[in-house]
Amino acid sequence: MNTQISVLLFGITRDLTGQSAVTLPLTEGARVSDLLESVHAQFPDLARIRSMMVAVNGEYAEPDLALSSSDEVALIPPVSGG
Repeated sequence: MNTQISVLLFGITRDLTGQSAVTLPLTEGARVSDLLESVHAQFPDLARIRSMMVAVNGEYAEPDLALSSSDEVALIPPVSGG
């Protein structure tokens, strides 16, 4: 069974995709690592971002965290400043 996961995009991830959010189809029980594979397949330029983090429901998530369609997911690119 498939579910839809909405993903918020910030900074360079938004610039590379031209969107502030995307919706991705994932199988039920998919994990953060599955979501990243799907994101990289749909937007290959995002695979170049080496230290991108994923936040689920406002907290940084490990690759093995299971996702549900009600989760708020965000891709957090590296931030630099001076």
